[in-house]
Amino acid sequence: MKPILYVVRALPGARWEPLEPLFDIRGNAQRPPADWLSEASGATAVAATYLDRIDGPALDRLPGLRHVASYGVGVNHLDLQACKARGVIVTNTPGVLANATADMTMALLLAAARRVAEGDRTIRRGGWTENDPSFHLGIEVTGKTLGIVGMGQIGQAVARRAQGFDLALLYTSPRDMAVPGARRVELPELLGASDFVVLCCPLTPETRGLVNRERIALMKQGAVLVNTARGPVVDDGALAAALRGGRLAAAGLDVFPDEPRVPSPYLGLENVVLTPHLGSGTRETRAAMARLVTEDLLRVGRGEPPKHRVV
Repeated sequence: MKPILYVVRALPGARWEPLEPLFDIRGNAQRPPADWLSEASGATAVAATYLDRIDGPALDRLPGLRHVASYGVGVNHLDLQACKARGVIVTNTPGVLANATADMTMALLLAAARRVAEGDRTIRRGGWTENDPSFHLGIEVTGKTLGIVGMGQIGQAVARRAQGFDLALLYTSPRDMAVPGARRVELPELLGASDFVVLCCPLTPETRGLVNRERIALMKQGAVLVNTARGPVVDDGALAAALRGGRLAAAGLDVFPDEPRVPSPYLGLENVVLTPHLGSGTRETRAAMARLVTEDLLRVGRGEPPKHRVV
């Protein structure tokens, strides 16, 4: 019998045919069952997404598991130490998401600063009745200062786009990065000097709750915050209070701590743009991610070393 590959949820653009000689492929549903671990109990390999938590208790229910092929770059949904302890290989899909996520970051920055979503809602409810000079004023982006928290591939792609808006660039990173026109600073300086702050950092113990009440207090009055990193990087209660009270002018949020649930304080605020984790959500990027998943499944299935191994 062939080993079982369980695909937790259908991946756009994925081609599973090359894997059929190696695996008995199961799952692959648009919406997985609530207890997909029961269906996957005999699996040797699992193709999972950031929505699929695989930790110690989950691994206990997958005793034959040898490979988790994670669809995405972030691996905070996986207990890497538990996987390593059980000899489970973990792979991800780096290097193909940066451009799409950077595009989304700039889209949210512009939408929040120029009140694009709010303007759309105004028109739809019949609120556009005249062009008074003070109507619906936003914040000009060109020529301001952008602070990028995390200068990995996505942060660097944002920096390249920002140069087209003549933005002065500040960034935080564990090390100096060769990014033309960008200056590395400590986080307090970045927060205090930036008109726009974008979060491009991974979720780690150090970045969890990074943007809290104290750090928001360091930000410029009327600044704009954009988060396309991970939801838990932001203290939602503190951010909602800052938006409601006018401490910050606006925010653009693509990620949330308990997706698909969105923290209720944001829902009543006009000055926050909310999108459903669409950072990598282009046809081209999602197909490229699926290709990396299947390529490493093939390698490991043939007994070869994977190309994008995490542990």
